[in-house]
Amino acid sequence: MSIEIEKFNQYYGKKQILHSIDLKIEKGMYGLLGRNGAGKSTLMKTLATLLPCKEGEIVMEGIPVQHQKEIRSIIGYLPQDFSMYGNMSVYDVLDYLGILSDMKTTVRKERIKLVLEQVNLTVHKKTKVKAMSGGMRRRLGIAQALLHDPKILIVDEPTAGLDPEERLRFRNLLAEIADQRIVLLSTHIAGDIEAVAENLAILDQGKIIYSGTVAQLLHLAEGHVFTVRIPRTELAAVKEQVQVIALYQEGSHIDVRFIGKKMRKIMEHPLLLEAAPTLEDAYLYILQQKAGVDR
Repeated sequence: MSIEIEKFNQYYGKKQILHSIDLKIEKGMYGLLGRNGAGKSTLMKTLATLLPCKEGEIVMEGIPVQHQKEIRSIIGYLPQDFSMYGNMSVYDVLDYLGILSDMKTTVRKERIKLVLEQVNLTVHKKTKVKAMSGGMRRRLGIAQALLHDPKILIVDEPTAGLDPEERLRFRNLLAEIADQRIVLLSTHIAGDIEAVAENLAILDQGKIIYSGTVAQLLHLAEGHVFTVRIPRTELAAVKEQVQVIALYQEGSHIDVRFIGKKMRKIMEHPLLLEAAPTLEDAYLYILQQKAGVDR
């Protein structure tokens, strides 16, 4: 199983959105991480055949992406803004979409039963869409994407707006699904990828600035992430020296987590500690390096 992308460019009108994208994605969970507006959804829509591929090459399971009918038979797609008619029940949504996909009645009924079990919505099959929580709607979105048992699942910003508990459930669901297929997860939340993916790419301003394993990315940030406890009155001065990642207030002091270089004055602080980088730390470090910020 693979998705191979070579020298791919994408445009909206005359504006270039994606620049010379090269990626190879294989079986399992693959994360695409980037800020809002980085071009993630544009890439997802192209892979889902909703936007044309005119420059470069995209091949999915040996099939050029221009062969829309064949590609759509092997992919499932959950867009960022998935929605259905509010008065339809969960079962009716899946049945309706199965009919639109020309699934035979017996096959459709079997698949609906199976995907409802997969996403833990069997007991809610009669619930109307308008009565569902955000997390339940996302699970319904995954169910419709899995309805025809695709080899490749494309999921765009699936946890945006979910509370922490729903986000955890959803990530666990995706991890289970990825055992037998490619799952391409697009998100701006580093924690979503850190929890479930071994491989990822970082997209920034339409360009791939990193592709590799999560472990390799964490290694790149080693020695660049620190914590220090300072009086609140010193915070403004610290922000001028380093890129602050997080703040934790404790009484009159603040624990500051930041990306920095050892030659800075703050590195002489007696309460300075080097920290093991998280994926979010490493992601911010790579963005900083790409921007050429000298802190």
